[in-house]
Amino acid sequence: MSAEGRVPDAPPGGSEDVAEEDAAIEKVARAIAAGDDGIELPADLTADTESAESPSEGMFLRIRRMTVGERIKLALRGNKEARVVLLRDSNRIIVRLVLQNPRITEDEIIGITVNRTADDEVLRQIANRRDWTKAYQVRAGLVANPRTPLTIALRFLPTLAERDIRQLARSKNVPDAVAGAARRMVANRAMRNR
Repeated sequence: MSAEGRVPDAPPGGSEDVAEEDAAIEKVARAIAAGDDGIELPADLTADTESAESPSEGMFLRIRRMTVGERIKLALRGNKEARVVLLRDSNRIIVRLVLQNPRITEDEIIGITVNRTADDEVLRQIANRRDWTKAYQVRAGLVANPRTPLTIALRFLPTLAERDIRQLARSKNVPDAVAGAARRMVANRAMRNR
C-alpha cells in the first residue's frame, strides 16, 4: 500500500486476498482516524450543505473513480450527499465505515433500515447501537426488512405498536418466522382481551 492510501479495488483471488484487502482497508481507516493518511478530499464532498437534493450523476462518477483509500476517508468524513453515494458502494467495508461518520443522521439510519438491499452486517451494526434503536422508526425498519438477521428482527418485534405487528402478521415481505411470531402476538393479545 502506498502513502496515498491505495489498496486494490478488487481482490484477484480467493478468501485470503479478501482478508488481505480487509486488513489493508482497516489500516487505511486507522491512519485516517489518526490524521496520518495524506489523503486530500474535495471540499464540496466534505462540507455540509443546506441542499436537500439527491446527489448528481457527476458526484456518483467522481466518487466511483476515487481510490479505495479516498472512499474510506470520504466515508468517515464526507457530507450527506457523499454518504448517500457511499451507502451504495460495492465494497461492504466502505458501507460499514459510513456508519462511523459522526455526522450521520437518524433519517439516514432509517433509510438504511428500510432499504431491502441493505447488507445484513450493516443492519446488525445498526441494531447494536442503542442510540439508534431508541428511535421507533429504526426498530420498525429493522423488523420489516427481510435482510435483517432473524434474531434481531424477533428481538425488536415486541417493541412495536400493535397496528404494526398486525401489519407484519399479514405481510408477505417479511420472513415467515417474523410473520408467524407477529401472528402469535396478535392472537395472544386477543386472548388476553377476552
